Amino acid sequence: MTFSLVARCEKTGMFGVAISSSSPAVAARCAYTHAGVGAVASQNITDPRLGPRMLELMGGGLSATAAIAEIAKTGRFMTYRQVLAIDATGETAIHSGSNSLGVWTQAVGENVLSAGNMLANDGVPQAIVEGFSSATGHIGDRLIVAMRAGLAQGGEAGPIHSAGMQICDQVPWPVVDLRCDWSEDCPIKAIATAWAVYKPQMNAYVQRALDPREAPSYGVPGDE
Repeated sequence: MTFSLVARCEKTGMFGVAISSSSPAVAARCAYTHAGVGAVASQNITDPRLGPRMLELMGGGLSATAAIAEIAKTGRFMTYRQVLAIDATGETAIHSGSNSLGVWTQAVGENVLSAGNMLANDGVPQAIVEGFSSATGHIGDRLIVAMRAGLAQGGEAGPIHSAGMQICDQVPWPVVDLRCDWSEDCPIKAIATAWAVYKPQMNAYVQRALDPREAPSYGVPGDE
């Protein structure tokens, strides 16, 4: 009931996750990034402990492949889990348990990995990878293109209701963490709209955290 991708920008070193599902609030449970370490999507029948654990393992020096192997060995009920990861070198790895739901598959490209379950067809992850790989610009723009490509290929077998996009870059918190927790309309469209608004302000929000004396004005009524 989910399709997603994890990706790395080869130019900036940013990591990103984009994800969508028929379930509510998918990004709250399934999307994880850490600057300089990597990105993880933990999905299918989700265990939210797996994402932070994967980042901890990769932050401790394990490759994506080695971290996935450790998770597959030590995690609980791993036949029900689907976990995909990309590390600081761009290496990707995935665990898809035998109890993953419906049509489930994966596709990999340079600096990108996509996977899903309960898919409309097995071409969805490949369409996502091709969308990301062919897109240009900011990693956020490329993530949106990728998710739209997956949706155009068929997306999930049923209607999707939630989506999210998380991006990290140099600071300890995500510089982008956009979510649509429930929508009867297309949540990927909602994320794309939010990204169009947030993208021009992203660096200003980081600067306000690091040193508000150097930050631009807030641009809201009353900020005079």
